[in-house]
Amino acid sequence: MLKSGEHFEPLGSGIEVIVSRENHFSTDTILLADFAAPKKHENVIELGTGCGTISLLWCRNTPPRHITAVDIQEQAADMLRRSTAHNKLDEYITVINKDLNDLKGEVVFGSFDMCAMNPPYKIGGGGIVNPESAKQIARHETMCTLDDITKTAAKLLRFGGRFCICQRPERLADVLMSMRNAGIEPKKMRLVQQRKSKAPKLFLAEGRRGGSSGGMVVMPTLFIENDNGSLSEEMTAIYGDYKENYL
Repeated sequence: MLKSGEHFEPLGSGIEVIVSRENHFSTDTILLADFAAPKKHENVIELGTGCGTISLLWCRNTPPRHITAVDIQEQAADMLRRSTAHNKLDEYITVINKDLNDLKGEVVFGSFDMCAMNPPYKIGGGGIVNPESAKQIARHETMCTLDDITKTAAKLLRFGGRFCICQRPERLADVLMSMRNAGIEPKKMRLVQQRKSKAPKLFLAEGRRGGSSGGMVVMPTLFIENDNGSLSEEMTAIYGDYKENYL
């Protein structure tokens, strides 16, 4: 089941994900999984799934009707397939090893209730490029751009379907503009701060395909820690059983 350099990371409720130095997850992953949490009846898709942590977290309690998880990296897709089998979740998760720009014939466009992605945070050519290909793909827009992501999400979603994303605050205008240009109207946003004394480090956003303009709700800021450095009550609830591993 495990290959060289891999290990199981427990996510809580008996769910485990295979991770490696190249393919792993962060707090941002857990926050997006919670923010985008699908309902039991929904057919959902995760783009750029990596090792599949978000898709597996969605199965931790009550899984949605079905999850399609897409990643361009063969190694990451293979890891998620093995994690899915290990957790006996094959009936809930389908893994597709394809470029998100090349999903025609792989999925039914317009059939998904929700689409989510934890995208590369840095614009292609921006910042210090990581020499390791897996990390470079995860952090830099080398294989897809923000516009690629929102245009694909718009094709995948049914009318009124949700698109959920997380990004760095400096790219807020880019995300909202790209969503609107793709026909996904921004409807909900939440800033994330480490603690009250720190500036926001992340934002979570949700848009609706074909939604009417205006009326975006800005939710209360999510604080990861209390002022004394302990985990906030809300973050403890989001981590759930995984908090035992975190602490």
